[in-house]
Amino acid sequence: MAQGQGRVTLRRIMPSLRLSARVAATDAPPIPAARAWAARYSGAAGPMIDLTQAVPGYPPHPELLERLGRAAADRTCAGYGAIDGDMPLREALAEELAGFYGASFSPADIAITAGCNLAFTMTMTVLAGSGDAVLLPTPWYFNHRMALELLGVEAVPFETRAEDGFVPDPERLAAALTPNIRAVVLVSPNNPTGAIYPPATIARIAEICRARGIWLVLDETYRDFLPEGGMPEGGMPPHELFQDPDWRDGVVQLYSFAKSYCIPGHRVGAVVGGGAFRAELAKVLDTMQICPARPAQAVLAWAIPALREWRAGNRAIMAGRARAFRTAMAQAPDWKIDALGTYFAYLRLPEGAPDALATAEALAATRGLLALPGPFFGPGQQRHLRLAFANAEESSLAALPERLAALPAVAA
Repeated sequence: MAQGQGRVTLRRIMPSLRLSARVAATDAPPIPAARAWAARYSGAAGPMIDLTQAVPGYPPHPELLERLGRAAADRTCAGYGAIDGDMPLREALAEELAGFYGASFSPADIAITAGCNLAFTMTMTVLAGSGDAVLLPTPWYFNHRMALELLGVEAVPFETRAEDGFVPDPERLAAALTPNIRAVVLVSPNNPTGAIYPPATIARIAEICRARGIWLVLDETYRDFLPEGGMPEGGMPPHELFQDPDWRDGVVQLYSFAKSYCIPGHRVGAVVGGGAFRAELAKVLDTMQICPARPAQAVLAWAIPALREWRAGNRAIMAGRARAFRTAMAQAPDWKIDALGTYFAYLRLPEGAPDALATAEALAATRGLLALPGPFFGPGQQRHLRLAFANAEESSLAALPERLAALPAVAA
C-alpha cells in the first residue's frame, strides 16, 4: 500500500472528535447572522443602513487617541498589571461614582475588566453554577443569555410588557422567583428597548431580592446617556441603592467604558461590588483575564475627569438622534415605537406583516436596512425589531420610512 493510501485509511478508522454539547446548544451570535442577510443586497434602495450594533456614531476625543498611542508605546504598559485593574483608573472611577450616585466608594469596590460582557460572565461565575438559575427580564440582552448557557446556568425569562414601557413590575417579578434563582439582572437604560427603570422600581426589586437572599446585578452600561447627565427625576441619581451602607451584601453593578469614551475595540469594563462577592471575584479575574489591557486603563484614568464636558456633548448628540428617529418614524405610521431611549428603538411590526425574523431578513436583503429581530432577545418577541440608531447620521434616519414602506412587497 502506498504511503498516502495508508494515511487515508487511518483517517477513516479514527473516531470523530467531540465538542462541547453546551456550546453546541448555544445559539450563534446574532449580529453576524443578521449581517449575513445583507450579503444578498443589491444596493438598489441606496447605501446600506446598519442599525444592528450599538456603537457610538462619532470618533473618540482626539487627545484620547493621542494618549492611547503613547500609552501603547510605553514599556510599562506592556507588562502585567494588577489582577483587578490598575489603581489610578480604579481611583478615578470610584471618585466618579461617588459624585454620580451621592455615595461613598473605594477603589477596593472596583474591578476593571476586559469589557462588560466579560464582566457579566465573571460575575455570573461567582454568583451561580450548574443547576442554578438567573432571572433575566425579556426582552433580554442576548449575550447575557448566551453567557449563562455557556456556564450551564438556566436563564429564566421574565416578561416585561409594552404597556408598562418594558419596565419590570416588581410584584410580578417577586411571584416569578423560584428557589434555584441566585440572581436577578436588570439593565437600565435597557438594551434592547432603551427603557429607563424608575428609581422606585429598582429600589423595590432590590428590596425583594434582599428579602429572598438573591443577588441583584445592575448593568448600567448606558448610564452616561441618561437625560440630564443621569439625573432623570429632579436632580436625583438614577437609583439610591449605593446610599444603603449594606449594598455590598447584595448588589453588583456592571459598567462599560466603550460607549461613553468611544473605545469599544479596547475592551474595558468594570464590576462594582464588595464583601464576600469581591473576594471570590478575585479568583475568577485571575483565571479569565490575568489583568485588563493596560494602555486604555492608563488613558481612562485621565479621561474620566478631563472629558466630562465632551461626554455631555455626546449625550446631546445621542438625544438629537433619538429625536430625529422619532421625527422620521412619524412618516411611517403603520410602525409603532413601543420604546425609544438612548441608543435603541424597539419597533412593533405593522398588522399583517410577517414575523420579525422574516421581516428583518427581507429588509436586509432587499432594502439594505439591517435591524435585529425580536426573537434574538428572548421569547415572545416575534412582533418587534430592535434598531440601534446611535451610529446613524440623521440623514440615514430620515430614509427609514421609505425603506420600511416597502415591507409588504419585500417580505411577501
